[in-house]
Amino acid sequence: MDNQPRPRVGLFVTCLVDSMRPNIGFAAIALLEAAGCEVVVPQRQTCCGQPAFNSGADEATVAIARQTIEAFEPFDYLVAPSGSCGGMIKSHYPELFAKDPDWGPRAKALAGRTYELLSFLVDVRGFKPQNVACKASATYHDSCSGLRELGVKAQPRKLLAAVEGLEMRPLEGDETCCGFGGTFCVKYSNISNSIVGEKAENVVASGADLLLGGDLGCLMNMAGKLHREGAKTRVFHAAEILSNMASTAIGEDV
Repeated sequence: MDNQPRPRVGLFVTCLVDSMRPNIGFAAIALLEAAGCEVVVPQRQTCCGQPAFNSGADEATVAIARQTIEAFEPFDYLVAPSGSCGGMIKSHYPELFAKDPDWGPRAKALAGRTYELLSFLVDVRGFKPQNVACKASATYHDSCSGLRELGVKAQPRKLLAAVEGLEMRPLEGDETCCGFGGTFCVKYSNISNSIVGEKAENVVASGADLLLGGDLGCLMNMAGKLHREGAKTRVFHAAEILSNMASTAIGEDV
């Protein structure tokens, strides 16, 4: 990797990371720089537009998507610490502009350079964490968008296997939705609560000290339920563990 040119990565921070857990953004920057990338956080970025898209607010979604495309076009890659936002840009932007002769090609081009963070580190950069330790047991939840839209499954586990002292434990239903689903948890709160209740039971049954994942929305949803149920499980984004930044948040729930 030392002899390769440094790719310029535009980091799509995501709304939730920016407002609720900035530590994940700093962890993402540290990992990308360790993987030999030049990292820039475009100031014009806002939301990816997924809440509007899922709610049928097409005009608002188009406006947001155009701004995102313009903000990230100068970079070799767009990388997001979220399969949900990454999936929106990579899978749904081309769909959104499919009939637009001007924006369609631009959306498709950006989609081809868009990656979820953990996938990018493994699949594009061949990155392996060095001198990272976490003496704890952990289990991993696969978020729906990352798994089903972007194929993120083996990559986080490969990275976490390099963390000294970290014992990974299986999670029953690791590929099952946590019940968050963005606006779904607001519109269908009773159903969402039932889904996350089952997920929390499985997390506790794993006996793991930590619950890890790659999407803050899912992690917040599960952390909230675990906290309300009195569980001692701590919840982190995998990037926080891989960058050794979880130590700044030990003892806190997401």
